[in-house]
Amino acid sequence: MSLLTTNQDPRISEIAKKIYDGQFSRDPKLEDMYDDRQKRLWYQDILYNISYLNTAVQLKEKVLFTRYAVWLYELLCSLMKQFDRDIIKDQMVEHYRFIIKEAPGLFGEEDAPIAIEYLQAAIDATEEAVTNIPFSDRFLTGKYVEIRQAYLHALLRSKTREASQIIADAARSGIPLEDIYEDILEETMHEVGELWHTNQITVDKEHYCTSTTQMVLSQFYDVIFSKDRCDKVILTCCVGSELHEMGGRMVSDIFEYHGWDSIYLGAAVPEPSIISAVQEHHPDLVALSVTMPHYLVDCRNIVHALREQFPQLKIAVGGRAFEMTDNLWQRWPIDVYTRSARELMNWAKDIIPISTSVSQ
Repeated sequence: MSLLTTNQDPRISEIAKKIYDGQFSRDPKLEDMYDDRQKRLWYQDILYNISYLNTAVQLKEKVLFTRYAVWLYELLCSLMKQFDRDIIKDQMVEHYRFIIKEAPGLFGEEDAPIAIEYLQAAIDATEEAVTNIPFSDRFLTGKYVEIRQAYLHALLRSKTREASQIIADAARSGIPLEDIYEDILEETMHEVGELWHTNQITVDKEHYCTSTTQMVLSQFYDVIFSKDRCDKVILTCCVGSELHEMGGRMVSDIFEYHGWDSIYLGAAVPEPSIISAVQEHHPDLVALSVTMPHYLVDCRNIVHALREQFPQLKIAVGGRAFEMTDNLWQRWPIDVYTRSARELMNWAKDIIPISTSVSQ
């Protein structure tokens, strides 16, 4: 016999407390993640969730609880924006699994299988809801949208191996490396930045997406560095305290793929270090990347310093920060601004002569 056929059966509260204690015991981090008020609400929500599930079971209406589970998940994501959607998903899935264990005691022999079926459907729906985020029109248009979406969905669910496999499969299918870099990976990382900027994902998720994509890029290095050399050098870096280095890394890789030697200085490079690197390596082109607008002043100062000390040096700038300006780069003594590594490579082919003799 179901306990839920009797109003306010004290054993329901006992089972709810068992579910609550079990989940906090299973994940000790929850003690620090939630304050006392949130913990009290958590216990009340267990009772409410059980009641809602019982309604669906009695009516034999699975979708009633499935839709409720998705609504609850989105509500928690909205109320607890300090936590990643993937983390909240894990907690809700664990919660439903604890209820599944207690379903026979709550619902009785006849209705327990139905309740378990509905709870599993709620788990599936919650896991799918992780990627139920409105994406930009830019992300949903252009080439390879399906691959791009699949890759981002894997990242949002913290599926590192799946994400890597999606890109490996794309490469094996014959998609050109430059397309993978710019039309899939770069567009995905641009969307990740937008999701963080609009508070759809947390900063730790953004960092995870970045580090995973950097790992994915590394699988192409055997191909990139096997190309013939053209005796040209590009120096790339992110200026000031800029930590968003993905754009600069992609520029270096694309130029290496076309036979250039790249000097990649990475993130947060101060002006004296850039000047010193130019003096040491004598690059044919310097590419400066800026993602966050508050580092544009640093970039301007570096551009002027480079132009003053190396008048013949070719200087390029790029990065998301420039997209937020009114053609700011036109007032700087640079040679070119481009929105992508491919654009910069095409410009370099036209402007910087390359010797006809190449070497391995």
